[in-house]
Amino acid sequence: MITTKSNLFSEIETVIQGLKPETISDERKIVLQPLIEFIQNKVSNKQDVRINFICTHNSRRSHLSQVWAQTMANYFNIKKVFCYSGGTEATALFPMAAQTLENSGFKIKTLSEGKNPVYSIKYTQNEHPIIGFSKKLDDDFNPKSEFAAIMTCDSANEACPFVPGADKRIPITFEDPKAFDNTPLQEEKYMERSLQIATELFYIFSQINS
Repeated sequence: MITTKSNLFSEIETVIQGLKPETISDERKIVLQPLIEFIQNKVSNKQDVRINFICTHNSRRSHLSQVWAQTMANYFNIKKVFCYSGGTEATALFPMAAQTLENSGFKIKTLSEGKNPVYSIKYTQNEHPIIGFSKKLDDDFNPKSEFAAIMTCDSANEACPFVPGADKRIPITFEDPKAFDNTPLQEEKYMERSLQIATELFYIFSQINS
């Protein structure tokens, strides 16, 4: 495991330090292992690490995964990691997903309004922000080759048995917090899912030797 002095925003760092990767089950670690191997192989060969997180609508889980993965790469000082997200169709980054990230310390600005708003998501002062908006998995914003396609929901996993250009296709699915939209539990359940994703990505990147 790599140790490093993080330059993340302090609130994000506090959230990360409160994660409990020891709670991840052995069964779940088996699901996560192929992504660890993909990243380690790229790092060992001094190649860029490109990861595209894919869900049906590119509105919730895929964005949470993209943002936390990029953040964990920074936290563990793993260089040349580029994280993306996409969907089998484009809709919009759901506002509660953006709000959940903001509640964990990410600095978010709306760059453009409309049916599919574009957000700037910053996790540290000195790195480019993540640009968050809903897009199809093969959008020009995303890589065309030499990437891992991470299927974050069951429907996208079933709809995309083959992802063009991907070196590896890895199902790592999460339950959809959308089930709690317009309920009193919405904010709590979105944060619960975000922290699960953060915890698992912390574990993944903590296993990488550079």
